[in-house]
Amino acid sequence: MHTDKATRLQLFDLRLVQTRVFHLTWMAFFVCFFAWFACAPLMPVIRGEFDLTTKQIANINIAAVAITILVRLIIGPLCDRYGPRKTYTGLMLLGAIPVFGVAAAQSYESFLFFRLLIGAVGASFVITQYHTSVMYAPNVVGTANAAAAGWGNAGGGAAQALMPLVLGAVLMFGVGEAFGWRLALLVPGVLMLVMAFLYWRFTQDCMDGNYSELRAAGKVPDTGKKGGWDSFKLAAGNYRVWMLFVTYGACFGVEIFMHNVVATYFLDNFDLSLKTAGLVAGSFGLLALFARALGGWVSDQVARRGGLDARALVLFVLIVGEGLGLLLFSLMDSFQLAVLSMLAFGLFTHMACGATYALVPFIDRQALGGVAGIIGAGGNVGAVAAGFLLLWVGEVRHTLFILGALVLVSALCAIAVRFSAAHKAREEELYQEALAQRSAQVAGGNA
Repeated sequence: MHTDKATRLQLFDLRLVQTRVFHLTWMAFFVCFFAWFACAPLMPVIRGEFDLTTKQIANINIAAVAITILVRLIIGPLCDRYGPRKTYTGLMLLGAIPVFGVAAAQSYESFLFFRLLIGAVGASFVITQYHTSVMYAPNVVGTANAAAAGWGNAGGGAAQALMPLVLGAVLMFGVGEAFGWRLALLVPGVLMLVMAFLYWRFTQDCMDGNYSELRAAGKVPDTGKKGGWDSFKLAAGNYRVWMLFVTYGACFGVEIFMHNVVATYFLDNFDLSLKTAGLVAGSFGLLALFARALGGWVSDQVARRGGLDARALVLFVLIVGEGLGLLLFSLMDSFQLAVLSMLAFGLFTHMACGATYALVPFIDRQALGGVAGIIGAGGNVGAVAAGFLLLWVGEVRHTLFILGALVLVSALCAIAVRFSAAHKAREEELYQEALAQRSAQVAGGNA
């Protein structure tokens, strides 16, 4: 089924199905993340309209990421069963409904409800990683996964920076703030509908076509409805999956938590305007444009000499850097130093996310959907745990300090990821095959 995977990233040749999938999957992820965090930079305005307390805002932040845990757990096996094309299209069509719903909310309770449902679109990440994993060969899959995830992940940063500007543009037409933020939130909903059409029209599940057509032709065994469940059970029985579940909670969970609190944190602690706080918060998210890809690329490069164990070591180093940087950020009282330390720890955070999913395709090829789903859910478990920690501590700065210490401890899980000699030999054989295929392609192109 997964033959002739791409051995290099050819970003400008749209005739290649791998290239179309790569670009459309990160674009879909970008739009989903934009919609997921579009509310966050507008919370100071929304807080005033609904007269929200600190506890209610914390509940909203928890709701924004809670349901994603469940959806991420099931979305990977759904990709195994129905294919990433159908799964992604369906997620975006259904996910647009609560995006429109939150714009129509008239009370704290209704806003909380729709904010909870919007969190489902966060599962888009799992489909993105799944789709690129089946399109790219072992020698470049880490870079492809990290680049697609990073560029898509930048949607969170773009939302932080752009949504206050969208609101400002709406207000220029004489609309009041109470109605203006609602109009602004219609934008991500419309974008999701557009991307759903594009994804359905221009992608396919794997190199040979779509799963449903291949199964109908007898080219892929039809595993029936329990195929996805079997993938989940196989993944859940692998201890490496749970080690990466923890590390992803430590990096991506912290990233999501920062998306939800950083704009308000700078607004409250450094006396900034809404637009300035949004731009500062956006800079953290926009690091994903290159930092995630950098983490995957570094993992691919060290794997050329050190194999799978070296990928785990890279992840360990990046998690340690993230933890130390987060501790430093929590101690900063100067605005300039706070921004610099935020960007420093943000770099390690995004790179660690990329390095985690540079390992994912190698954990268990027979249960890729289950592996990607469980580990992806770990990120949201980390974010929810951070939200509850904030409720317990009651103050963002102290919460960030405690999170930094917990991140450092979680780095031990990266070191615990080890592979048997047989597993490494099998992966090394596939890796060398990919390199040979790439060399043959290059030689053929120069002939």
